[in-house]
Amino acid sequence: MASVKILLVEDDENLSFVVADHLSHEGFEVITAVNGEEGLQKFQLYDVNLCLIDVMMPKMDGFSLASEIRKRNEFVPILFLTARSMEEDRLKGFEVGGDDYIAKPFSIAELTHRINVFIRRSLVSTPSDSRKPSNVQIGSLEFDPFNLQINCGEKSTSLTQMEADLLKMLLSKKNKLVRREDILVAIWGENDYFKGRSLDVFISRLRKYLKDDPTLELRNHHGVGFSLIDGDFAG
Repeated sequence: MASVKILLVEDDENLSFVVADHLSHEGFEVITAVNGEEGLQKFQLYDVNLCLIDVMMPKMDGFSLASEIRKRNEFVPILFLTARSMEEDRLKGFEVGGDDYIAKPFSIAELTHRINVFIRRSLVSTPSDSRKPSNVQIGSLEFDPFNLQINCGEKSTSLTQMEADLLKMLLSKKNKLVRREDILVAIWGENDYFKGRSLDVFISRLRKYLKDDPTLELRNHHGVGFSLIDGDFAG
């Protein structure tokens, strides 16, 4: 199997060296960049499997870089490396297309664990054509889990891998309550406050994608969980 390529965009050269050296010893191929502009150039040059992006960088910050990457690729996992502790900054990372964050200072072991979680999920979620999953009807919409799209007639909306994973989980229990803690552990690997706030951002995105069919409702059971209600089939 080809080695997993990780794009590490970090302007702290000492931290970048330590992280890249450790990940290389773990068997990853690490491509480094020292600012957002160089990071975007290298993203377009290499077929990377995951992006590690610092938030505060010269020339182009991490949020802007993530937005540019998402314009070019909806699938690749994006993990932010951030020293910022403000909740709104972390939520902005999810809003621009990030999948997770890890706060500085962090342990290399924790970072490696997070990377492995996303790499495993990516491998499971991108099957070969021979085992391509079937499209799923959601009211008048069609969910294409292979191409990460929601189709409504001629209109197609692209999803990130995390959005698609969340929608799949809600669809697996359509018209039933799915508890917040179960979603957080299944999708993010842990149940904590900030991951819970990020879940709310992803739910808001899914609501926008589903609004083309007014019979669909992504219902919030406050403090408990969510249910995807299909009005045509709900009792």
